[in-house]
Amino acid sequence: MTSIFETIKDYLQMNTHNEQKKPLHVGEVMSCWMYLALMDEATIYIQIGLNTTTDDDVIKLLTESLKQCKTQGIRFKEFMKTEGIHLPASSEQRPDSEPNAVPLGTKLIDDEIMNGLSIKTIAAITHCATAASQSIRNDIGTLFTTCMLEKMKFGTSLKDAMRRRGWIKVPPYYYPPGMPKK
Repeated sequence: MTSIFETIKDYLQMNTHNEQKKPLHVGEVMSCWMYLALMDEATIYIQIGLNTTTDDDVIKLLTESLKQCKTQGIRFKEFMKTEGIHLPASSEQRPDSEPNAVPLGTKLIDDEIMNGLSIKTIAAITHCATAASQSIRNDIGTLFTTCMLEKMKFGTSLKDAMRRRGWIKVPPYYYPPGMPKK
């Protein structure tokens, strides 16, 4: 039986160069536009987090995520320009500031920063999976699948750090009626 990793590897190794390039359909265009907007807005959130935290673990994860968002954003901008897709407007980049100079009432705490980053990472993974599954052209499907796998890898290290620090928000446990009590 083929493993999921072999399937993904085969999918990513499909020969996209010989594929006849038909125009993107509106769903593919919208997915690209939304993902680039998500990466741009995540970048702003991460910059704000870097301006308010002094925790070395949080800074390391934010810096790693910022690099990934910028790399993926560049990938999408290049692809979208090549395809003639208008780029979404984005917020202004945040300048560096001194975290200890931010007033406590306006400052996010590390738990909030990491949970916000987790939500943005989950949204990116979900968006990539949906976009890849709806893509007709192999090149765009591969682009989204690659970004999804990169985000999943980062998400694993983020979840491990959040678990170690007790920052994961867990919904109430579900106990079905009639379940034996232990």
